[in-house]
Amino acid sequence: MSILKCIAVDDEPLALGLVCAFIDKTPFLSLEGRYSSAVEALQYIQNQQADILFLDIQMPDLTGIELARILEKSGTRAPRIIFTTAFNQYALDGFRVDALDYLLKPFNYEEFLRAASRAQAYVELLQKASSAGPAEPKDEYLFLKVEYQLLRIAYDDILYMEGLKDYVKVHLKSDSKPVLSLTSLKALEEKLPVSKFMRVHRSFIVNLDKISAVTRNTIQIGTITIPVSDQYKEGFSQFLSKWM
Repeated sequence: MSILKCIAVDDEPLALGLVCAFIDKTPFLSLEGRYSSAVEALQYIQNQQADILFLDIQMPDLTGIELARILEKSGTRAPRIIFTTAFNQYALDGFRVDALDYLLKPFNYEEFLRAASRAQAYVELLQKASSAGPAEPKDEYLFLKVEYQLLRIAYDDILYMEGLKDYVKVHLKSDSKPVLSLTSLKALEEKLPVSKFMRVHRSFIVNLDKISAVTRNTIQIGTITIPVSDQYKEGFSQFLSKWM
């Protein structure tokens, strides 16, 4: 069992004390720091490593959402975030900054443990994926955040991806119902192997192995026709010359 290094941030002393007590009570969590200010927590994170950050949202000077955005852009290995807040209107913001979970105050230990267990499973899955080394083609996967869970989806199961305003629909061969994730096509494009996937439109990424027919301006995947926009025609034309 992995021991997760945790820090807790909340400007309310009672709320901070409760989270710290819950951390101390949980065998697979280790409390490495407690802060009443997000600014102080940021200084710690910049110099020390932590796995999980239990983070309040409404705080003076720097809010939890603002801290999460700073960490998201830092380019360093930042801790994964579990928000703790009394305001449920921030749930969507929590998704947008890729939070692992969202605990609505007042929460009890059972709810806390459920979120901590999800975090443990998430970290262990990432560790397993990073230590596996080069994978055989049949073992290649995309790890996708779906409703505070991390799903493992085989590349070969993906037909195409469709970008919406705040979400991406991942259309699968194995399921008629697409998987919905609060992320962007750009973020997924950076994760996918260019030998298998191609961005062909502002709203579409396709699995090259699933293309059944092409024209100069469209791609056919089964019964679905996907347009190729001018922005991506050069790369598509290079692929098309090899495909034809």
